[in-house]
Amino acid sequence: MIDVHYWPTPNGWKVTIMLEECGLDYNIVPVDIGGGDQFSARFLQISPNNRMPAIVDHEPPGGGAPLALFESGAILEYLAEKSGQFLPAQTAEKYKVLQWVHWQMANLGPMMGNANHFKNYGKNIADDPSQLEYGIKRFVGEVDRLSGVMDAQLSASQYLAGNSYSIADIITWPWAFLLGRLIDEEVWETFPNLKRWVDEVAERPAVQAGRNAGAELGKKELTEAEEKARREILFNQTNEKVRAAREAAAKAGA
Repeated sequence: MIDVHYWPTPNGWKVTIMLEECGLDYNIVPVDIGGGDQFSARFLQISPNNRMPAIVDHEPPGGGAPLALFESGAILEYLAEKSGQFLPAQTAEKYKVLQWVHWQMANLGPMMGNANHFKNYGKNIADDPSQLEYGIKRFVGEVDRLSGVMDAQLSASQYLAGNSYSIADIITWPWAFLLGRLIDEEVWETFPNLKRWVDEVAERPAVQAGRNAGAELGKKELTEAEEKARREILFNQTNEKVRAAREAAAKAGA
């Protein structure tokens, strides 16, 4: 059994989709990132970066003690090797996949996250909306560029790393399918090959199951004060705040 420390976000969906695709048994352990669960002593032992997703595999290959992993790219590579699926064994083909995995981790995910922050969340935080203009232009523009990269790649192959479905697709789809919501639905007219791929991957039963995993977790109705407190936890973390949270969690767990 694999414990998935999880909240229903694009980064969380990467792992649940992969587990569904691989047919591996898993148990969701909720990590309410707006409520501060990521600073609990228990979670920090698994994910020192205080970010989800993270997993604990109680039956790692070769036996031994349970294996804890954080960072979605590392988790997907591990699950691919554990299951023998979605990552080619041959060196050349393997690294064609892994370069796109690293591309997503370093490019599409962070840029879409920043674009979403400035375009959608920032208006609830900034005192002066004009402060957001450069951030929106910078990061939405970069998302547009990255969409063009994917569209060009998908004009030449069925999937991101070639003609076989792989962890490159699994790790990228949870962010890419949100492009219409982030920018607007007309974006798909500019990137028809990307749209074709998004729709094809969305039809996979395992993708649908992983996307819906724990969907009920984020549906709690919040008061204005609760929403403000959650934004503070999510968007205003500093070294001092993280250190204080860790110290408090350590004392509580003592």
